[in-house]
Amino acid sequence: MLSEKDLYKLSETGIDKTTVQKQLKRFETGFPFLNIKSAANADRGVLRLSADEQKKFEEIYENFDGSKMKFVPASGAASRMFKSLFEAKEMLEAGANADIVNSTNFAIKQFFENITKFAFYDDLAKCKISSNAEILNSLLTPQGLNYGNLPKGVLLFHKYANFKRTPFEEHLVEAAVYSQETTAKTANLHFTVSTEHVALFENLLNQAVKSYANRYGINYKINFSTQKKTTDTIAVTKDNLPFRNSDGSLVFYPGGHGALLENLNEINSDIIFIKNIDNVVPETKLDETVRWKKIIAGVLIDCKNKICEYINCLQCGDDTKTDEIIDFFSKKLCVDFPKGANKEILLAKLNRPVRVCGMVKNEGEPGGGPFVITENDGTTSLQILESSQIDKNNKTAMEIFASSTHFNPVDLVCWTKNYKGEKFNLTDFRDDSTGFISEKSKAGKEIKVLELPGLWNGAMSNWNTLFVETPIETFNPVKTVNDLLREQHQA
Repeated sequence: MLSEKDLYKLSETGIDKTTVQKQLKRFETGFPFLNIKSAANADRGVLRLSADEQKKFEEIYENFDGSKMKFVPASGAASRMFKSLFEAKEMLEAGANADIVNSTNFAIKQFFENITKFAFYDDLAKCKISSNAEILNSLLTPQGLNYGNLPKGVLLFHKYANFKRTPFEEHLVEAAVYSQETTAKTANLHFTVSTEHVALFENLLNQAVKSYANRYGINYKINFSTQKKTTDTIAVTKDNLPFRNSDGSLVFYPGGHGALLENLNEINSDIIFIKNIDNVVPETKLDETVRWKKIIAGVLIDCKNKICEYINCLQCGDDTKTDEIIDFFSKKLCVDFPKGANKEILLAKLNRPVRVCGMVKNEGEPGGGPFVITENDGTTSLQILESSQIDKNNKTAMEIFASSTHFNPVDLVCWTKNYKGEKFNLTDFRDDSTGFISEKSKAGKEIKVLELPGLWNGAMSNWNTLFVETPIETFNPVKTVNDLLREQHQA
């Protein structure tokens, strides 16, 4: 299936041939559905903290003096954010009447009726915008602001009295107020960006960083990385044969956000905050977000300390806490051992990366949620599942999935070092059987592509996990341009 020429090309790009062969096999077998046991909720699986507990964990974090990093996936282009506007642009260019376009699509009507409320309006007004068609052309294309082709991180999101901010800048603000290292007075941030957009982010950084450093009296240490080409996955035909370009060369696609595990694996920090680029609010509405970031980080530190204590007890031959450890696993981490657990099993389960994930009540947002699943070894664990990982023909599984009370807002705090303070190799804790297969079109032909286990899904499958209920006010993503009209995005 792979020729000598293919193998030579793989060696040139650094993509492992064994990995490619496994991917080809996976297209044939598919990915197994997960064995879902129950939804994680406030009764079991999602911690609902009292006011006293919130205060305790916030203080634990505020007294922590280790290293901190803010890790922000920022590769996403904004094209999907403007989907409805692109559709309207095509209709107008095809000769449709502007009033009819507005009246038949509420999103378009809402956009034009509120256009002056957008932070980018002043820049747009400098362009030629005498008609709706010209407004859309000036906003979306290279002839104007080119917002339809830029990454979300560099778009103007929020308008203040005397200035405007991009999501990139709002993350600088967040880092200054909750993730700076106290002793060094340094805020560390790492953004994963697309290769073609690195220069855009670097230019924005050079323009903005000095003013923010002066504003908050801190130093910034900011790095960018791109998704590694070695994490690209092979594309196949509908018959599961390698899809090839007209010159016979293999076709590869980016492996999805799960590929960022390689980038995360290179971060050497005690605490790592993970949050998507578009989930930001104006500084005037940041208080609740900051407070809960500190709270879930405090939960992480407390859990990590308890795990280190238990590991030391077991390694010193102290068996008096075995029952306590098993109880900790069951009540805190939802890990049960139906077949029993000896010292070796407990140590293996303890000595893993730890993550605390904020969970908001489900209000109809699409995406993954928190569940308890049964692993292949019979133990249970907490996982963030997507709907594609559930067997739609399994009535019981679908009923459990439908009963979910919480939603994953991608609000994580991670500890990626072992009890000795040494970095884990995070790829050792990924479940490679939890990827995704999706269908696309290339050169007019149907193809299938494989996505690696999602960064907060299968890529972290074998971590110790805690879910904490956080208020909906901490979740403010911008998936469509009109989301910027929501009250929480108006400064």
